[in-house]
Amino acid sequence: MRINKMTASFGKLENESLSFHPGLNVIYAPNESGKSTWCAFIRAMLYGVDTAERARAGYLPDKLRYAPWSGAPMEGSMELTAGGCDITITRSTRQKNAPMREFSATYTGSSVPVEGLNGSNAGEMLTGVSRDVFRRSAFIGQGAVAVTGSPELEKRISSIVSTGEEQTSYSEADERLRQWQRKRRYNRRGLLPELEGKMDEAQRRLELMEDSLQDIESLEKRLEQAGEECRQLEQQVTDSRKRQRREALDRLSKGRGEAERCSAEHDAALAKLSQCREDMRNSRFGLQSLSETEEQVQRDMGQLKELRERASQKPSALLAIIFFVLAIAAAAAYTALGNIVVIIAAAVFCAVAVFLLMGYSKKRQAINQALEDRREILRKYQVSGSGELAAALEEHRRLAQAAEEAEREEKRCRLAYENARELQRGLEENAMAELDFAAGSSEAARLSRELNEARDRAQQLSRQIAEMNGRLAAMGDPLVLSSALSSMREDYDTISKEYEAISLAVDTLKEADTEIQSRFSPELGKLAAEYMSAVTGGRYLDVFINRDFSARTRTSGDSIAREAEYLSAGTLDLMYLAVRLAVCELALPEGENCPLIIDDALVNLDDTRLEQAMELLKQIARDRQVILFSCREVRGTDHD
Repeated sequence: MRINKMTASFGKLENESLSFHPGLNVIYAPNESGKSTWCAFIRAMLYGVDTAERARAGYLPDKLRYAPWSGAPMEGSMELTAGGCDITITRSTRQKNAPMREFSATYTGSSVPVEGLNGSNAGEMLTGVSRDVFRRSAFIGQGAVAVTGSPELEKRISSIVSTGEEQTSYSEADERLRQWQRKRRYNRRGLLPELEGKMDEAQRRLELMEDSLQDIESLEKRLEQAGEECRQLEQQVTDSRKRQRREALDRLSKGRGEAERCSAEHDAALAKLSQCREDMRNSRFGLQSLSETEEQVQRDMGQLKELRERASQKPSALLAIIFFVLAIAAAAAYTALGNIVVIIAAAVFCAVAVFLLMGYSKKRQAINQALEDRREILRKYQVSGSGELAAALEEHRRLAQAAEEAEREEKRCRLAYENARELQRGLEENAMAELDFAAGSSEAARLSRELNEARDRAQQLSRQIAEMNGRLAAMGDPLVLSSALSSMREDYDTISKEYEAISLAVDTLKEADTEIQSRFSPELGKLAAEYMSAVTGGRYLDVFINRDFSARTRTSGDSIAREAEYLSAGTLDLMYLAVRLAVCELALPEGENCPLIIDDALVNLDDTRLEQAMELLKQIARDRQVILFSCREVRGTDHD
């Protein structure tokens, strides 16, 4: 196949065209001029744009990366020669989410479609290899000179150096066997670990069931003992309550009888006190206190005695009469005698008589007043004399003493009644405490609490038994579980044998692959060594290629090959370019060769090795078209 011309609306390319000729084509252009975009366009025209790729950190898929900057649809055409025919293929975009999905292939200069060529198989039909093999052989992207392995590339090279069968790959077979291995065991995952876990779980559940049955049996025995203890305590509580009720009622009855007796005595004492007070109220002195009465009576009796003594005095008017007679006699004598002395004496005798008469009158009034006062005092007490008053005082003294005695008796009875009432209240409180069979301190209360504790223990045991029975029921039937465990063990043995057989197959396959590699690597290494020697002027003689296409090389003066890490950037690019060319030689189909696309793969070479590399590319270009995009001008070559 040979590319003749391309026209692209792709990325920064806006309906731009590029033409090629057979042999070596060198397209020189500075950086950021679209060289890598043209390379990506070639791949997109042949194999289409992968719309399944998604953007991720540090990576943009082609459908986004090469969307036209102008906003126009992604599209293009490629004129090429294949199988002796000139063909024009075009790709265009109808739906934005499916860029370059629309495909057509016609013979150049006509509208006749190329039969059997479509958008899905165009690349493989024209180049002879799949997208994966093309990308790892004939397509050398910028900074991607090194070859990376893939099952498709491995199958293709193996088919060439061994049997010619392109449907087998050690990597695929090894990966499939290892997938089978991983399916059965991979670290802690896989069928075997899963079965081990299930068997361990089943065995654990069986052991747990057995332990649970033993625990349930033990708990049921304890529950039976707790039930018997509850029955005994219930009988003790019943007997104790009856006894305490009887004793409490007896004490209450006795206390109530004593209170009633004290109440009756107090009522009698109160009645007697009331009667005594009534007798005093009806007496001469009423409810007056004895001390006041005695004081008053003693005072009044003394006054009576004094008044009696005062009233008992008898005043005499005789002396006044005598002096009055003398005054009359003197007056008569004066009349008779006419003597002044006599008249004076008569006047004196008259004055004395008047004076004495006035004194007699005053004493008589005092006696009458004393008699009146005495009568007044006797009237106050309603007695006729001091003796009767003394007798009334004695009677009042007797009544007062009787009232005082009755009052003392009433106080004594009242105190006794109050004590009886207090005792009764104490008995009632004690009875309430004794009859409180929950929180009291009596024997019945203590037994009640022990009974409640025993019942709680029994209920707790019942709950534990119910919970364990529930968990046991949730675990399933032990017979079914044992049967399942036996079946799992049989499956485990079968899968273990399969795992051992697969492991043996992996080892056997590895041995076979080692034998194939003994033919695969030397063939590829031989071609790569020839190319490496050509581009280094014979300095590097050997190239050793591993299965993953990593490589080592050795100079003529080295005893051992150098790893890639010990090579300069230019030598490393040359080594992998040689490997690429060898892969192209072995992987690409014979006959009409696929073009070799190179994007700035020689930037790390010095002038001498660049010329040597270009000489090698010229030799290769004799058999296949080589398209080299470069930012460096190469002397001695024609370029566009």
